[in-house]
Amino acid sequence: MASNTSDLRSPLARARGLGSAKDGTEHWWGQRLSAMALVPLTIWFVFGVIRHLGADYTAFHAWMKSPFSAVMMILTAVVTFHHAHAGLQVVIEDYVHVEWQKLALLIAVKFLSFALAAACVLAVAKIFIGA
Repeated sequence: MASNTSDLRSPLARARGLGSAKDGTEHWWGQRLSAMALVPLTIWFVFGVIRHLGADYTAFHAWMKSPFSAVMMILTAVVTFHHAHAGLQVVIEDYVHVEWQKLALLIAVKFLSFALAAACVLAVAKIFIGA
């Protein structure tokens, strides 16, 4: 009986080029970079809020109206929602096994993350511009 050599190959040889290995490392690095960016942004945000504890609306508004604070707040919001989206995406992909539910949740998380980040950016821009 002749042996078929293709049956003797490793399953890895047949899977080469398939799967999410390329996207997985990029996603992993993206999460690590956004987490590293969040460290100084969160420290800035926490100290800024602590510095304004007990301050009135006018003082806090003036702080947010400065160009540096406005840019830092926008960066904090955008990076935070990007990082949250990436983390939730991994959880959904790993733990939701029904495809239509997975797709619906991924779309909802992406939309919600984008909408919340846009709302934060709009709020900071409105304060900065003075509208």
